[in-house]
Amino acid sequence: MSDVWRPELRLRTWAGRCRLTLADVTSGEGASLQEAANDLLTRLFDLAVSLRSTGFRFSAEAGRPDPRVLTFLWEAGELLVRGGDLRQWVFGPAETRPESR
Repeated sequence: MSDVWRPELRLRTWAGRCRLTLADVTSGEGASLQEAANDLLTRLFDLAVSLRSTGFRFSAEAGRPDPRVLTFLWEAGELLVRGGDLRQWVFGPAETRPESR
């Protein structure tokens, strides 16, 4: 199996809220870890579908994005097109991720 880059998951809690961050990709918030995970997956879904359907435009001020992030988003979109489980792919063991292209 190839060595596939995986964004780091970070959890932050404060004042009864949770923020789950998929480093350099997106994050989700909620009153519980489950709500934060659902929000994160919704945002990831939107990003992956957008990249595959229309591409991304990047501003010169922001600089070039990390190619690993673009690959990660592309692979998430590929998984969705095949009817795969995005939740398992993000939160499951590394073996559930598609191989790097």
